[in-house]
Amino acid sequence: MKKGILGRKLGMTQVFTKSGKLIPVTVVEVEPNVVTQIKTIENDGYEAIQLGFDTKREKLATKASVGITNKANTTPKRFFKEIRGVDINNYSLGQVISADIFEEGEVVDVTGTTKGHGFQGVIKRHGQSRGPMGHGSHYHRRPGSMGTMRPMRVFKGKKLPGHMGTLTVTIQNLEVVAVDAQNNCILIKGNIPGPKKSLVIIKSAVKNEGKVNTKEELNSYKVETPVVEAVEETVVENTEAAVEEN
Repeated sequence: MKKGILGRKLGMTQVFTKSGKLIPVTVVEVEPNVVTQIKTIENDGYEAIQLGFDTKREKLATKASVGITNKANTTPKRFFKEIRGVDINNYSLGQVISADIFEEGEVVDVTGTTKGHGFQGVIKRHGQSRGPMGHGSHYHRRPGSMGTMRPMRVFKGKKLPGHMGTLTVTIQNLEVVAVDAQNNCILIKGNIPGPKKSLVIIKSAVKNEGKVNTKEELNSYKVETPVVEAVEETVVENTEAAVEEN
C-alpha cells in the first residue's frame, strides 16, 4: 500500500560510499507528521489520510484548522496534505509518522513547487532562439509570428511571454539514499523541485510501488575534539600550578 510524509527541502550535498562512489543527494527535513483526519468511503466517498506538518502558533491558525488539530490532540499545523491509496486500518487519529516510514534504497516520488521566475520572455520561458543581433535586424528577442492571416486570431497553444515557474511538479522513481531518524532527515538521490525551505511531499512510487534497490554502505565520519581546546586546558592547568608554587 501507498505511504507518504511531508517535509522541507533544505538543500543539496553529497555523500560517499565505502567503494568511493560520490552520490549527489537532496536533504529533506521531515519533522514528525501527525494524522489529523482519516477519510472513509462512508463519510467522504474515498479513503485517505490527512497529514499535518510544521507547528505554528494558535494565534496564526484559522478556527477550522484548530478544530481539526484539536480532534487529533495536537498543536496547530501550517500545512495539511492528503495521501490517497493508503490502508486506513493501519492509521489512527493523532498518530505520529516519522522519517523511518521509508527505508534506504526505497524508490519514491517527490512532489514540490518549482521556483518562481516572474514574467519572462519566450527565450528563457520556452527556450526559443533569438534573431540576428546586428543593427540592421529588427528582430532580436521577440516571440515570432502570431499565426496566419486568417482567421485573424492567435491560435491556442502559441508560446508567448508570461509568468514562469511556481508549478506543481513530481519527479518519479527517486531513490532514498539514507534515513536519519535521529535528526529527522531523509537523503534522496538527485535533485527535487522547489527552492530551499519549500514544502515537498514524499510518496511511494506510482510506477515502482514497493521497489527497494540494493543499497550501498555509506562512509561515516567521526568528529574529534579540536586540538585547540586541549592546548587551552593545558595552559590553564600550568597557570594554576605556577600560582600554587608561588
